[in-house]
Amino acid sequence: MPDLGQDLTGCAGLVERGDPARFRAAMAAPVAARRVLFPVYAFNVEVSRAPWMTQEPIIAEMRLQWWRDALDEIGAGGPVRRHEVVTPLADVLDAKGAGLLDALIAARQWDIYRDPFEDDAHLTSYLEKTSGNLMLAAARALGQADEAVVMDAGYAAGVANWLCAIPALEEAGRVPLLDGRPDAIRALAKGGLARLAAARKARSGVSAAARPALLAAWQAEGVLRRAAAHPGLVAQGVLAPSPIRSALGLAARSITGRW
Repeated sequence: MPDLGQDLTGCAGLVERGDPARFRAAMAAPVAARRVLFPVYAFNVEVSRAPWMTQEPIIAEMRLQWWRDALDEIGAGGPVRRHEVVTPLADVLDAKGAGLLDALIAARQWDIYRDPFEDDAHLTSYLEKTSGNLMLAAARALGQADEAVVMDAGYAAGVANWLCAIPALEEAGRVPLLDGRPDAIRALAKGGLARLAAARKARSGVSAAARPALLAAWQAEGVLRRAAAHPGLVAQGVLAPSPIRSALGLAARSITGRW
């Protein structure tokens, strides 16, 4: 097994710069869990930014295909290309985990173009395959976890993050919501809250070893409740909690393990 120390440091740096919220969640996890979380989250940083690094769709497609090819190598269990993120990722993923992240990349192709989602089911699928699959891949790599529980929590986190990103997505020329009226936003937020509640009700389905993967949803409830109560905050881009409240919430969940 290669020495992964330098690669893990590199992955942590990528996450710290590109996804501060998940970086904080990973740092709140036990040290042993970070060996899994940082490569998975670094992969997500690289893939999520690939469609935005060029105005040429074909170039963006090629960037995503490079990562799909790397996941094919991981899934096959043979030699894997040497790369700061791919190398440590291969050390923690099995074939199913690689498949989950491959489906994540396929969903991310929506980010390349400017077409709206086809319908509500398309948006739901996008959030499940991006946020949900990411959380499930991380949880499975850490320990036993009920797939439905993790997907519910991952979807809730995805809705919360999506609502926070609406202003930036619209500024970039994307159509992130089929219906941006207050009632539609309220319904989307309430749907996320319902799935988060379902996940918490069945939290015993996630082993103690896998729980750190669900810390990434620590801000979801507050964001979703604010969006449901005050949909206008979405357009204003002010859904995120204050830094102090956010830090306290993460610390509480880290100590108690009750994500």
